[in-house]
Amino acid sequence: MKPIIIAVTLVTTLALAYSSFAQAQQADHLKQAREHVNAAVMQGEKGDTKALVQHAETALEHVKMAQTPKPLADLEKAIKSLEAAIRQGTAGDATKATEHAKESVEYIDAATAALGG
Repeated sequence: MKPIIIAVTLVTTLALAYSSFAQAQQADHLKQAREHVNAAVMQGEKGDTKALVQHAETALEHVKMAQTPKPLADLEKAIKSLEAAIRQGTAGDATKATEHAKESVEYIDAATAALGG
């Protein structure tokens, strides 16, 4: 009986530790995404679509990584907004690209709040 209790305790402890680690990784990716989106918005407001696209692409990578452990609807919306920002920025439309990047900030912030951050 004792070995079963020890095994169950060990599995539970490992599951909780992994869950905490995954949530910390998710929060870190959201933080990185938020920083790059802020940089994308700043560059877009300056009219620099090339830099906007670079930062939006990096933000998109982080949002996608954050989406892996625990999918959130707000992150799906952020992905769509970032993809639109990249398309518009690549087309040279800094105004629309910046609008989409700003929109993604709202979704990233909502996802961060949902995680308790």
